[in-house]
Amino acid sequence: MLHSKPPLPDALYSAAQVRDLDARLIGAGTPGLELMQRAAHAAWRALRRHWPDGRQLTVLAGRGNNAGDGYLIAALAQRAGWQVKVLAVGDCSALTGDADAAYKEARSAGVDVQPWGPQALAGIVVDALLGTGLAGEVRDPYASVIKQLNDSQLPVMAVDIPSGLCADTGRTLGVAVHADLTVTFIGLKIGLFTGDAPDLVGELVFDDLQADPAIVAQTPVSIKRLDTFNLPRLAPRPRTAHKGMFGRVLVIGGDLGFGGAALLSTESTLRCGAGMVTLGTRPEHVTAALARFPEVMSAGIQSANQLMALIEPATVLVVGPGLGQHSWGRSLLSAAANAERPQVWDADALNQLAEGFVSLPDACVITPHPGEAARLLGISTQQVQADRPAAARALAEKYNAVCVLKGSGSLIANTDGELALADHGHPAMATGGLGDVLAGVIGALMAQKMPAFDAACLAVWLHALAGEKCGASGRGMAAADLIPVIRQLLEEQQPCLS
Repeated sequence: MLHSKPPLPDALYSAAQVRDLDARLIGAGTPGLELMQRAAHAAWRALRRHWPDGRQLTVLAGRGNNAGDGYLIAALAQRAGWQVKVLAVGDCSALTGDADAAYKEARSAGVDVQPWGPQALAGIVVDALLGTGLAGEVRDPYASVIKQLNDSQLPVMAVDIPSGLCADTGRTLGVAVHADLTVTFIGLKIGLFTGDAPDLVGELVFDDLQADPAIVAQTPVSIKRLDTFNLPRLAPRPRTAHKGMFGRVLVIGGDLGFGGAALLSTESTLRCGAGMVTLGTRPEHVTAALARFPEVMSAGIQSANQLMALIEPATVLVVGPGLGQHSWGRSLLSAAANAERPQVWDADALNQLAEGFVSLPDACVITPHPGEAARLLGISTQQVQADRPAAARALAEKYNAVCVLKGSGSLIANTDGELALADHGHPAMATGGLGDVLAGVIGALMAQKMPAFDAACLAVWLHALAGEKCGASGRGMAAADLIPVIRQLLEEQQPCLS
């Protein structure tokens, strides 16, 4: 009987934490070989569900416990009447402990085990090569094996993590397996959800191997994966609600040629429940703003002095969409930076911050993409992407702010080192204007008295899931398409009336 895929938990751990948890489970009385058997059965169930018509299996086995999982999967397939072959990368006589016991079980089941050599792969391939213990770049013979596997275009199931993918950062360590299915155990690894992971993991299945929840609870969570059951809550509104209860957001941006960015932020702010919204932009854009949303107080701003009158009544500022880096934008940003208001800084505000032109006020949220994050930290984009969790934490610490590091597997960090991750999204979101929409959503939630970190978490989740839903229609998604979907999701998850 095939089992349905269980839901994913929200706790993400480092590879070291999961190894420690595995050791504590063994120390508490569950033999290591028993855990390995449970892992093999979980992977075998997932494999049969994913490929119900499969009858041929090739297992690529390394030399550690990941290989032991592969040998036991091979034994299960052999007993089920499949055509099975294990290609051992490395000397089988060097296997020790539970991995050696698994190898012997596979041989006793009649599995054909051959040393790796240049040969055609066949059937469904199980990647049991390297596991989560890999630290440096993948070297030969493993690099050559992985390249041949990827070139074969055969269906692949990775055991625990695709070989070559860093379990802590999601970075490809030189070369990595492109899996169609990954079955992971005991605790979810951070690297399965960010960096290069979305292109490598395929369908993700998790099995806790019947781990004692009390032992698992002793391990602190590194990152919280945002899901419907753990989202920050926006309080329902009383029936006597009025606009003054839900804040006034001032959106500042839209230099000549970039007016659309400010309009997108303004619209998403309005549609996500801010009580009042004001737009401070170039006078040339006011007519378009009034035509698009007459509900917004749109003001043409020529100088920072004019902006001060708009800042005074505002409760939250959203600064940067289309702001530009010329004198007009610099003067407006300087005025915002001196205002004691919670703020969301995006786009050109971040570029000017990176130049050292201004300082960030307290109680702010910054929303850099990887390129902006690199400029803010004074490193390369490649270095940011190589360890996105570390980059998000570094930005939050350096600027004393909540940081949203955008990208696949967006991360939200606060100054206490707390991290959250949103694993929704769609490749169709790779288009201009989506960051402007996100900044407005965060500002609207902050105006409704959500703490900055909570507002960023809820906004990123709403934005990512809306993008996933809109992206289902394929290429050509526009940023404005997300706004009504975000509004609908917010009402579905957290209704205006209780």
